[in-house]
Amino acid sequence: MGEQLNQLANSINPQTFLVGFIFIITAAVVYVFPPKKINYFYGYRTSGSTKSQEAWDFSQRFSAIKMMQIGVLLVASSFVNTAIPMSHKTTVIIGTTLIILSCVYLIWATESALKKQFPNP
Repeated sequence: MGEQLNQLANSINPQTFLVGFIFIITAAVVYVFPPKKINYFYGYRTSGSTKSQEAWDFSQRFSAIKMMQIGVLLVASSFVNTAIPMSHKTTVIIGTTLIILSCVYLIWATESALKKQFPNP
C-alpha cells in the first residue's frame, strides 16, 4: 500500500495540483468574504469590474465561481500522468500551458459576462 501511494505521489504533476489548489482556496475566500467596496487590493479588478458597484459585486461572485471550477479542473488534470505516462518535460509544458489558458479563460469569461450583464448605454 505504501509503495502504491509513493508511486501515485510521484506521478502527480505538482505544478497544476498546487495552482489548482491555490485557485480553489482563493476562490472560496473571495466567494465567502467578497470585497464590499471597489478597491485596488482585493478581488477581481479590471476596468469593467470597477465601472459600478453592481458590476463589482457581480464580477466578484462570477469570477470566484469560475476560479473554483478551474481549480478543480487543474487539480484533476494533475492526475492525468497516472493514466497516461509522460516525460517530466512534457508534463511541465502541458501543465504550464493549462495554467496560462486557465487564467486567460477566467478573465475572458468574466469580462464577457460583465459585458452581457451590464451593456454599455
